[in-house]
Amino acid sequence: MAKRYSSDNHAKISAQPRLHQSAPEIQAYGTVSHLLPLELEEPVRLEMTERLNQLLADTITLRDLYKKSHWQVAGPTFYQLHLLFDKHFSEQTELVDAIAERIQLLGGVSLAMAPDVAETTRIARPPRGREEVPVQLSRLLDAHQIIIRDCRELARRASQIGDDGSNDLVVSQVLRTNELQVWFLSEHLVNVPLVEAQGDVYKPSKSA
Repeated sequence: MAKRYSSDNHAKISAQPRLHQSAPEIQAYGTVSHLLPLELEEPVRLEMTERLNQLLADTITLRDLYKKSHWQVAGPTFYQLHLLFDKHFSEQTELVDAIAERIQLLGGVSLAMAPDVAETTRIARPPRGREEVPVQLSRLLDAHQIIIRDCRELARRASQIGDDGSNDLVVSQVLRTNELQVWFLSEHLVNVPLVEAQGDVYKPSKSA
């Protein structure tokens, strides 16, 4: 039998969205939830979510630095670097999501908003204006170095305290991606001639 509603109940139903709602946070930043069956003690999860949030802040900053470089790059290598920077941006975006999800999985609260990231990151803030390509590349390499150093320390610590999942994420995804991107960037700073070879003149063999 269909349930009957009183006129009072009908009066509460409306298609009008309920706007401007507010309420206390359901979980404070810097805490972890207590009921997840992860076989990781709360102190372990507290430490790892704090460390992962630092890595997250630096990774978000590097990601955004790539997008800034993508938009503002100039010069003869514009096309190649424009595409490379955007590719690296997309790869860093994937890392941002993976790190943030790991923090939430551990019962923590991930950083998300730009002001919070800016307060937390260790990567130097670039100027608003455009910079020369070598400076852009150097900034990106310096940022990568910060993250790579942190990854090695974080991976060792995660292994020591039994957080194999975070260790795997940091090594298999974050560290390896950053190492590969460093290689691609640094090769653009090798000072080799573009159209005329220097040094010994190449001489083809007589049998050629």
